[in-house]
Amino acid sequence: MSQASQFRSTVVAIFTVLGLIAAVESVAQHNNPYRAYYGWAKLPEGRVQGVVAGIYADPDGKHMWLMDRCGGNNCAGVDVDPILKLDLEGNLVKSFGKGLFGWPHGFFVDHEGNLWVTEGSPAGERRGEAGFKIGKGHQVYKLSPEGEILMTLGEAAVPGDDETHFNGPSHVLVAPNGEIWVTDGHRGGNNRLVKFSKDGEFILQIGGGIESATAEHGLFNDPHHIAMDSQGRLFISDRGNNRIQIFDQDGSFVGLWTHFGRPSSIAIGADDRIYVVDGTTSLTGVLNQQMYSGQTANGGGSYGYNRGIWVGNAKNGSVEAFIPELEISGFEDGVPLGVDQEFIGLHPDGSILVGEVEIGEREGRRLVQWINVRN
Repeated sequence: MSQASQFRSTVVAIFTVLGLIAAVESVAQHNNPYRAYYGWAKLPEGRVQGVVAGIYADPDGKHMWLMDRCGGNNCAGVDVDPILKLDLEGNLVKSFGKGLFGWPHGFFVDHEGNLWVTEGSPAGERRGEAGFKIGKGHQVYKLSPEGEILMTLGEAAVPGDDETHFNGPSHVLVAPNGEIWVTDGHRGGNNRLVKFSKDGEFILQIGGGIESATAEHGLFNDPHHIAMDSQGRLFISDRGNNRIQIFDQDGSFVGLWTHFGRPSSIAIGADDRIYVVDGTTSLTGVLNQQMYSGQTANGGGSYGYNRGIWVGNAKNGSVEAFIPELEISGFEDGVPLGVDQEFIGLHPDGSILVGEVEIGEREGRRLVQWINVRN
């Protein structure tokens, strides 16, 4: 083949690949088979829905566990149960946990039905101050399904970056073999992924150090959530770096994806379908100067993505659908109105449950059920 022919073939191949990528992106932007329903969680009269910080199915397949921040956005000194057990229709079965936490952030239900909670505010962050004052914060809790404390990791209200301390742990996941993975920490915390034995003994850490944007793998900037696929691979929402990093159970780096937006949380189904929530991409392209004790507030860390829920394949990273954020309704004092979608859960019936928090913490915190209407 002549050099000219080789060049033409190369150009055709490049444009073919670019065309396929554009087609996939176009499908992702416009293929939305889901519709929103706002009445799934039926709380008792007088019990206001707080910021939903996690929702998982119980291993029995008959119940869902939900954690909110005690009817508001903080639990310190609030006489309300944050942990709720509901049936599959959203009816409350039981609740517990009042007085245990300051500012609970991460929530997980393991394969034995135990509940895990993290205190997600780092030192100096205003949302954790009320909890710090009463000796709450910087810990990971393991609870029985009845609410009994079975284990704690970290020292209460004492931040640190060694083997026995955390600084605002954001999330926790327990592998089938019982090993514990913690993303530590949230918004200016330790920026590391830590592994413990099933008995809580430190094994290893990945990353760590001060907050900074980076393209280097194995380092984090606001690691926010953890999910695991059928192969045991760990998917870390490296939110401050606008990417997902993937590791195996030994902590070895596997890969990273940058095409699922600015990920706040990730859910992976038994079929390895992946659901990624982006609720903090900037709506304006301008850095939001509202600060949380030195940390940039929501909506200030990325631009160019569409806010919403990305649905794809965890095996190969392909995108199948995109659910756009519903409420973008103008501006107030230069700040875009809308919702900050944070934590996502999967209902056994195939629907998606996502907690919404209005920007500026206005009224209107909701749990949305997204139902696939094309099945």
